[in-house]
Amino acid sequence: MSSRRLFLLHACALAAAPLPARAQAAFPSRPIRIVVPNGAGGAADLTARAVGQAIAADLGQPVVVENRPGAGGVVAGERVAQAEPDGHTLLLVSSGTAVSAALFKSLPFDTLRDFAPVSPLAAFDLVLVAAEGGPFRTLQELLAWARAHPGRLNLGTPQVGTTQNLAAELFKSAAGLDAQVVPFNGTPPVVHALRAGQLQAAIDIAGPLMGQIRGGALRPLAVLGEREAAQLPGVAPARAAGGPLAGFSVRSWNGLAAPAGTPAEAIGRLNRAINAALARPEVRRQLANLNMEAQGGTPAELGERLASDVRRWAEVIARAGIPRQ
Repeated sequence: MSSRRLFLLHACALAAAPLPARAQAAFPSRPIRIVVPNGAGGAADLTARAVGQAIAADLGQPVVVENRPGAGGVVAGERVAQAEPDGHTLLLVSSGTAVSAALFKSLPFDTLRDFAPVSPLAAFDLVLVAAEGGPFRTLQELLAWARAHPGRLNLGTPQVGTTQNLAAELFKSAAGLDAQVVPFNGTPPVVHALRAGQLQAAIDIAGPLMGQIRGGALRPLAVLGEREAAQLPGVAPARAAGGPLAGFSVRSWNGLAAPAGTPAEAIGRLNRAINAALARPEVRRQLANLNMEAQGGTPAELGERLASDVRRWAEVIARAGIPRQ
């Protein structure tokens, strides 16, 4: 048999032989995108950038932050829910994500079914404040006055349906107060009304108020979490007042989620990288400078936190009579 014929027979045999299965590309195989439902420069955006920069070297791929503000996080959520579920597109979820799930009648995605939790990132405190030089120097003084003057306490917050606004409704309900929760278009108008004497107190995230607190314009009466806030040493939590507030606790948080159906291997790889980043002193300092506490964990912990907050805020919305949008 000629060498040419042997070559052709061998080639045909190779062609007929089954091809070995292609090895799956190692994750990640391209840049990772974190979609943030807030504008650039805010706490959510800066958190995503700090953590993204820290995990990029570990994962061996760049991490890009994409800001998609608008519609209570719906725009960003829809973008990620429709993305390829391969771990390369992530959503910054937060207590605000839970509020939107409870507040909107319908969404283009199911908050609890269409996303796969990856990891918590950070937690941050809310604070009850009064104007310095005003009638209240302590939480006990505010509670006593409000109970002696039903319906006269005006408690300012940012917009209806924000975590701060619903936290104020929950505080009022838990304390058993007959008070008015007054929403404003953001934090600056709340501060202005408080300093002008149009409000007796306000509830907001601590970070945006720290300049006014440090400058002596606002007095913190209580933090709303379970313990003192690192940036407000000596300010007791509201639950320390005891009585109906003994079990009270509200804290904001954020984390990262992927589209549902993302492989467990990709979720696990991301979770390990995120938790390693959050353990680094320089990352913890970056977040502390944003008045946030680095707080990693498991996908299951983030999933339970989100589901628990959806239930909680749905109850607050119903009790407060806030119309669903």
